[in-house]
Amino acid sequence: MRTIKLTISFDGTDYSGWQRQSNARTIQGDLEDKLSLMTAENIVIHGAGRTDAGVHALAMTAHFTTSSSLECYAFRRGLNSLLDYSVKILHAEDVDHTFHARISARAKEYHYFFSTEDVMPPCRRLYCAHLPLGFDLQRTRKCLSYLIGEHDFTSFEASGSRDREKENGRGAVRRIFSASLDYIEDPYPEYHFKICGDGFLRKMVRNIAGTLVEVGQHRMGNDYFNRLIAMKDRSHAGPTAPACGLFLKQVYYGMEFL
Repeated sequence: MRTIKLTISFDGTDYSGWQRQSNARTIQGDLEDKLSLMTAENIVIHGAGRTDAGVHALAMTAHFTTSSSLECYAFRRGLNSLLDYSVKILHAEDVDHTFHARISARAKEYHYFFSTEDVMPPCRRLYCAHLPLGFDLQRTRKCLSYLIGEHDFTSFEASGSRDREKENGRGAVRRIFSASLDYIEDPYPEYHFKICGDGFLRKMVRNIAGTLVEVGQHRMGNDYFNRLIAMKDRSHAGPTAPACGLFLKQVYYGMEFL
């Protein structure tokens, strides 16, 4: 048996997220169907994580095992001819059987885009959240340092999102390595939030982004944001930011993210 690692880019607009569902179209479901067709095997593909409906990926990592003798370039070319235009395989390679797309990952980096302008350019509506009413960038940046380090992120966790048996006792504790927020003027005026950590709870990045917007639009204070982590209560944080602005940028397997 071989283990093959895939690097996948996708536009999540028309999908109900990554994870296979019996009654909805998903990225994992489409990939497994096409791989099973190519190999005449019952293929199960394992992703580095789960993305919600409408979330995008620049470089999602996944792996599967197969007894097929197809070359990796043939897997890439074949999948790209069978998959929808919104999902493409960037790279396929044989890896050691010990590799696991989720368990072997050392860090993940997410980017979130949002605009607070009065009018959203139509060409950005599927890839940038529209959250008008202005934004105080400097005020919000002061909150980013509170996220760095190892914390219990229950306050930013979607309810019922964890399988406690599979989290090896971590609960809601995650380590954030970096977080930044910048204003982009060209080609469109919008904000760019980046965050890198050793793992993320379901909707955690969107919940953080939504709470940062609350601070930037003067509905929440900096000190209150700092206290949110200690509260461990999702009801005190801000709303979940729209899915369209979120991109999985990269999954790291070495120490290059440090």
